[in-house]
Amino acid sequence: MAYIHGKATKITVCIENSQHPLIIDSGAHCSIFARGYLDNHSPHWENQLLPTKAKSFKSASGKMTCIRTIIKEIIIPHRKGNIRLNPEFVVLDDAHIQGFLLGTDYQRMHGIDIYNSKHRHITIGTNKEKKFSLDIYQISSQDPLEEHLKQFRERQFSNTITSKQKLSLLKMLRKNRPAFAIGKEALGKIKGHDIEL
Repeated sequence: MAYIHGKATKITVCIENSQHPLIIDSGAHCSIFARGYLDNHSPHWENQLLPTKAKSFKSASGKMTCIRTIIKEIIIPHRKGNIRLNPEFVVLDDAHIQGFLLGTDYQRMHGIDIYNSKHRHITIGTNKEKKFSLDIYQISSQDPLEEHLKQFRERQFSNTITSKQKLSLLKMLRKNRPAFAIGKEALGKIKGHDIEL
């Protein structure tokens, strides 16, 4: 059984013969892929899209635009035998998550439970007598810049700039933050110093 301290509940899974971080989120109703993550890790993903009735979703940071849905086979490696899931993910245009997210819809379906006590661990399986633990990993040495720039991930950027240009812009905003905000306020709170990203 694997235990770990930490805020995020992440496991390593295989999709299309490569490893990816999967966030198991007990607060998310549906499973989510961010468009940016698919752009970087799954060529031709737009050819695999399925229709959806939903047009937008709400998160703690605001409203997000739904593109469509996509089904991806997930393999969860385990010493007792690999687990295969075929969840349907909502592809969100403006979600910014590192990896992708398995919501409560598939957690309930496959008996995935997160236990939070002094340590955190996950079990999987609908048969309570045969449930087994999953290994959890936590990115413990997160880049301070990455941590500081979390608030910018929810902002929209022009499609004409590259990821490298976006990172350069974010670094500049971080360096000059006092010109745009006081303390932990959002950028643009200082009158006359509004910015458009």
